Amino acid sequence: MIITTLKEYTPATAQRVRELLIQLSRSGKDKGEIPEEWFKDIIASPWHDMLIAEEDGEILGIATLSVTMGPGIRKNAYLEDFVTDSNVRGKGVGGKLWDAMLEWAKEKGCKNLEFTCGNGREASQEFYKHKGAEVYDTNFFRKPIE
Repeated sequence: MIITTLKEYTPATAQRVRELLIQLSRSGKDKGEIPEEWFKDIIASPWHDMLIAEEDGEILGIATLSVTMGPGIRKNAYLEDFVTDSNVRGKGVGGKLWDAMLEWAKEKGCKNLEFTCGNGREASQEFYKHKGAEVYDTNFFRKPIE
């Protein structure tokens, strides 16, 4: 298995990413295809990347990361999406993606990897705790900009 960053858009990659994101959040099932422009924006940006776990030409998992900047020169990495195919969970794919995420954040000069994990995702929360992530008692808010 290899971990790479997304370098080019293909319809097959877009379809596979969509399939994985549906496994992460069933609400995505009704949202249709992911626009090609979204992939191209990630590829072109120095502050965003999609890491891809692949074996024998098959995408087994993905992680989408961004650099966020605070006051001064403080940078953190923010994990937006992290999912492995349900058929390979528990087989080390997530762990390899996790290590690649930490290396990506380090290369970008980030001090922390930040993310949220919803209620009802006990297996995911145990994975994060096992990997040394601290759990904070907080709520995440998102205000749509209209």
